[in-house]
Amino acid sequence: MRKLLPLIGTNPHGGGRSALTCRFRCGDACFHEVPNTSDNEYVGDVIAGVLSRRSALRAAAVVTVASAAGGAVVLGGAPAAEAHPGGRPTPKADGARGLRFAPVAPNTTDAVTVPAGYGQNVVIRWGEPILRGAPAFDSEKQTAAAQAGQFGYNNDFLSLLPLRGEYGRQVLVANHEYTDEVLMFRGYDSENPTREQVEIAWAAHGLSVVVVQEEHRTGKLSPVSRHYLNRRLHTTSEFELTGPAAGSALVKTSVDPEGRVVLGTLNNCAGGTTPWGTTLHGEENFNQYFANGSSAMDKRYGVGTGATERKWERFDKRFDLAQEPNEVNRFGWVVELDPYDPESTPRKRTALGRFKHEAAQPRLTADGRPVVYMGDDERFDYFYKFVSSKRMMKGGSRKARAHNLTLLDEGTLYVAKLTGDSPAAEIDGTGKLPNDGEFDGSGTWIPLATATEDGAVSHVPGMTAEEVFVFTRLAGDKVGATKMDRPEDVEPSPRSGRVYVALTNNSNRGKGTNPGADEANPRNLNKHGQILELAEHWDDPASDGFAWRLFLVAGDPNDPATYFAGYPKEKVSPISCPDNVAFDPHGNLWISTDGNQLGSHDGLFGVAVQGDRRGELKQFLTVPRGAETCGPIIQDRRVLVAVQHPGELDGASVENPASVWPDGPGRIVRPSVVAVWRTDGRDIGV
Repeated sequence: MRKLLPLIGTNPHGGGRSALTCRFRCGDACFHEVPNTSDNEYVGDVIAGVLSRRSALRAAAVVTVASAAGGAVVLGGAPAAEAHPGGRPTPKADGARGLRFAPVAPNTTDAVTVPAGYGQNVVIRWGEPILRGAPAFDSEKQTAAAQAGQFGYNNDFLSLLPLRGEYGRQVLVANHEYTDEVLMFRGYDSENPTREQVEIAWAAHGLSVVVVQEEHRTGKLSPVSRHYLNRRLHTTSEFELTGPAAGSALVKTSVDPEGRVVLGTLNNCAGGTTPWGTTLHGEENFNQYFANGSSAMDKRYGVGTGATERKWERFDKRFDLAQEPNEVNRFGWVVELDPYDPESTPRKRTALGRFKHEAAQPRLTADGRPVVYMGDDERFDYFYKFVSSKRMMKGGSRKARAHNLTLLDEGTLYVAKLTGDSPAAEIDGTGKLPNDGEFDGSGTWIPLATATEDGAVSHVPGMTAEEVFVFTRLAGDKVGATKMDRPEDVEPSPRSGRVYVALTNNSNRGKGTNPGADEANPRNLNKHGQILELAEHWDDPASDGFAWRLFLVAGDPNDPATYFAGYPKEKVSPISCPDNVAFDPHGNLWISTDGNQLGSHDGLFGVAVQGDRRGELKQFLTVPRGAETCGPIIQDRRVLVAVQHPGELDGASVENPASVWPDGPGRIVRPSVVAVWRTDGRDIGV
């Protein structure tokens, strides 16, 4: 038997999210009362029974689940392969195609560590000028005006789009989730920030669009500064509210009495790229920016009752809910951006619901209607989808582009309810398998509201359609949606159509009065998270039912509660806290992590989801001290990641840095985008 890939012990710069990250990224959400106090079923309880089904999955057994209409959906393993003694085909020695690299060992090196035979470069750093007239970055002389023309802070979601007519160039779109003022400003006083510091932070949030040039002989990318498509959108940029909640009394303010124009986008985490060439950006932990919340809805969304960490309410009354109670309702949406039109106004799509959007990734139905899958990144919150009623128009004509920019304003919003097939008494929260040896269940999409050209209709008793779209969490509570373990990024496979949901963790499951494990979330005190695999009935994204199972239960492979789709655990890399997910050209799923609880830095992993190596998981890179791996893009010859919040460790500051990445000692730590490629010029992992 091969020796397990190594784990490492804890150390001052090891894994796990720091208190500093919790403070600035999500406003210490894990230390506050869980916002969801409904008695809806917890997915951990659903999943706990799943772990007992490992033996069936290990043999790639075909599972048949009755559909809501009386039909069936098959959620089998990989495409059929020749059976071998022991119930599983013998893996080839060279690995799954696309994953043929020597895995990076867990480590705490203050660098981006990549496999042997691979090179890398920093594509763009926080503060690099991208707009005409923007100055070179100088951390000691930074201004809000300068930052508004420079690449923003804490890059997260990335999208790389083709640029026709300009050889070797692509359009990079990046989210900038949040600012960490302690690491940005020398001598920062958190109790008394200056107006200049606050305005710099406003300008460092939001989105960046920047054209990049590739070096033909390598995978290196470099920004093309001052390109006409380059753009910065930030906290004072105009965004348009569209769809069923636009113009509602719930989103009107003294500055915007029509309820249709919002200044800014906040805490943009992951996102998605549409088939019609736009990008989607999820507004996640927006609650932390607003002071003096008082309503039940404020509490359900995690808004505090006092001052905020950043004290923005001192400088703009819209962040003080005592003065502008509806301003918070204008955040928590999915933003759609047209990166090819630098004059366009980005749109907040209210038909997709309001919650802590980690991501929004669409796929098309057989007749061309987009379906968008979305997770609400909160402990015990829900998993959603939106099914458009309009078909995408093919082509790049002006008419087609105008039509496609209306696709996400009309359709039906759904929330997921998952059911396990094992008795509740067999789900004990330890990951012990129930008696049936099963590892899956069925699910139903519950309609919440439908938006049409002529208006909107609620499907939730006691709530208007506008209330459903603005207070979507409450609608999920009322219809009995399944509480999940922080559903973050969601990605449909472009090959199989199966949908993969990253459930990052939930250390509060089963603690105190919180719900315990269920078959879809099988472990109490869940530190490491899991990946859920979902198959829509008849492979129809618009279906009202689905089958599901746990594809991966993360943690130390030595832990009997972990599971890697039945692949031999002595041959996989340890993984903890899956966050963002993406697919490579070979159909493999790639997973970036956030808050590794195994003592190593966060990283990027590739795992086969089909074939005789289904479940083979290998670590491709790790990021520097204090950093998180975000926004993975896997192309034939290049991998991109966003290295977010490097050096964000407890006690760190500009004066006392915890990391020297990316520019070495004596230079300020800067979140950056990194490209990785094979030094021999061949494709990744082949």
